[in-house]
Amino acid sequence: MFEHENDTIAAVCTGTGGAVSIIRVSGPRALDVVRGVWRGKRMPGPDCPRVMLYGHIVSGAEDGAGEPSLAVFMPAPHSFTGEDVAEIHCHGGSFAARRALRLALQAGARLAQNGEFTRRAFLNGKLDLTQAEGVLDLINAGSERAGLLAERQLNGAVGSLVREIRAEAVHLLSECESRLDFSEEDLDWMPPDVLSGRIDSLREQAAGLASTARAGALIRDGVSLVIAGPPNAGKSSLLNRMLGYDRAIVTPVPGTTRDTLEESVSIGGIPFRVTDTAGLRDAEQADPVEAMGMERSQQSLGAADIVLWLLDASEPAESFPAQFEAMDKAEKAVRGKFIPCWNKMDGAAVSPGELDRAYSPGNADPNQGTGKPPVFEHISARTGDGIEHLFRRLETTAWDGLPPAAQSGAAAVSERHAALLEQAANHLAAASECVLAGSWELAGSSLRTAAELIGCITGETATPDVLDEIFSRFCIGK
Repeated sequence: MFEHENDTIAAVCTGTGGAVSIIRVSGPRALDVVRGVWRGKRMPGPDCPRVMLYGHIVSGAEDGAGEPSLAVFMPAPHSFTGEDVAEIHCHGGSFAARRALRLALQAGARLAQNGEFTRRAFLNGKLDLTQAEGVLDLINAGSERAGLLAERQLNGAVGSLVREIRAEAVHLLSECESRLDFSEEDLDWMPPDVLSGRIDSLREQAAGLASTARAGALIRDGVSLVIAGPPNAGKSSLLNRMLGYDRAIVTPVPGTTRDTLEESVSIGGIPFRVTDTAGLRDAEQADPVEAMGMERSQQSLGAADIVLWLLDASEPAESFPAQFEAMDKAEKAVRGKFIPCWNKMDGAAVSPGELDRAYSPGNADPNQGTGKPPVFEHISARTGDGIEHLFRRLETTAWDGLPPAAQSGAAAVSERHAALLEQAANHLAAASECVLAGSWELAGSSLRTAAELIGCITGETATPDVLDEIFSRFCIGK
């Protein structure tokens, strides 16, 4: 837990190198600190709250005027942290920001710890814990869809659903406890079967919300996609096409790529971590360096969520059986989804249908999957033909197994939330059984535990250790 949470804290809350840097100061002496390092014709204060004022940072110059800058004061409780907050907006160079922060610390503030501004916002009731985590998700968002999901969480989409579930759990708990406290009274209690049904319905709500975690992880963390195949199949060319610029070296010499190369790209709003790998072929044909690259390629295949296997459509038909054999061998080493793709269609001598029929149903291993021939994609990394269709296939594959409603990500919980909801659902199931058995004390105990677990999601029952773990993931200044 943070020490001295009533101290006045300061930090640079923007990235350095931009046009403007913001030094944020929060706490009871925030205004005094900023007034001690900044001068202007009008000084920030209660008489002009939330007004941006022009002036200079006091830098020790003889005339008392240093770098031109802006200052603003936001009095409690109407600020991000719920405390008095004052900010200095100076030029964005790292030197200017560090100097302004140093002056603020000399004027009586202390350097904020990781996530301390957001933690104070939580402690002062400006945010619940899911919204605080939404701040972190927004900072780390790697795609538009991840950003929108973070914004919805920051606006309370997850928190409101969780609070509804907890409120119902507390209400049902009071029903059980009243039977213990007023057992001699003839009160208007729910029949046991009705109460058990209410608890079962609540358990389904909790479990249903927990099931959105996979969609949340997909949107927030993205998908690991490995581009693999034999040398010269066009893997690096495809990576460059996906990125929109030349990131990987491309030559007609087999074995040009000697190591894995990872980049990120957004497809359908989903962040994909794309890994270009060294071409896989008979190790006896490779030199020692290429062999090491091939070993890393094999490791990448085993760890990928999706493997995109490229075949060379420009090769003579006589090469196809060997290409299919290498593809089948690679697929057996893949734990995730596998998409075969004919590349270099601009140089193919036969049609896409003829290429696909070259892999006859007899080639399919009946012990692998359905025994049906794979569904190939057809692209040209050089011209871009077929790329959009491939992108849609990748997006559909990433969502495979998730219900259509989950794809909206309207309120997709995190793994932390899901774990607590699943534990709560187990206790609700136990409470339902106890109600039918007339074990009111045990039912009340299970409901109370469920309510505490659900409250930990929004922070209502979170322990200091939980808060420390969550806010330690933030950077200084947030």
